[in-house]
Amino acid sequence: MKDLSNTKILLVEDNREIAGILFDFFEAKEVELDYADNGELGLKLALETHFDAIILDLMLPRMDGFEVCQQLRDQGKTTPVLMLTALDNRQDTLTGFKQGADDYLTKPFDLDILEARLLALVKRFRGTLATSKLTVGDLEVDQKTRKAHRQGQMLALNPTTFKILHVLAQAAPEVVSRDQLTEAIWGDQPPSNDVLRSHIYQLRNQLDKPFAQAMLVTVPKIGFRLDDSL
Repeated sequence: MKDLSNTKILLVEDNREIAGILFDFFEAKEVELDYADNGELGLKLALETHFDAIILDLMLPRMDGFEVCQQLRDQGKTTPVLMLTALDNRQDTLTGFKQGADDYLTKPFDLDILEARLLALVKRFRGTLATSKLTVGDLEVDQKTRKAHRQGQMLALNPTTFKILHVLAQAAPEVVSRDQLTEAIWGDQPPSNDVLRSHIYQLRNQLDKPFAQAMLVTVPKIGFRLDDSL
């Protein structure tokens, strides 16, 4: 997959000028774009229709981007979400990731950077994964369906937390450095360390918190590994 042609993307943005610019940009690249100008309609479209990715503004009428993203994840939708925000605020960014966003851009943004970020998300979501399953202790990672189970219980993972788990499972029981994880997930456009920390926190909530023994081990000053001795 070299570009976004023939993909279907949902844009949830109440600023008509920005929406118009994005429509002109992506339609020239043969992207099918659907549109909602408020959070409630955006959530409805996202739940009812398949999209390859969602561009989600943070400040929306009727329902903000945080709530839209959280409800999508709560209802099992794993479609990649790129959040747009006019707020260059660390806490807003971390909150967005905790609600299940996969990436973010601060307005004003470069259209080529937006395209590159979306392409990375779509490629990661579609994946060209093998059909086999990875087993680490009592954890099973299905590379085809992109789902993971521990002790038979399915883990609620968004595309980014699944990718982190997948990388760790492939390497287990070896340590994966923070730099290796960042490279595997974001390529040559890494966000801050706080973003990786936020995704690790989400992964722990699913992989470790409900169970008696933790699997995700932090190796101080290096990275993370999965304990396969369970």
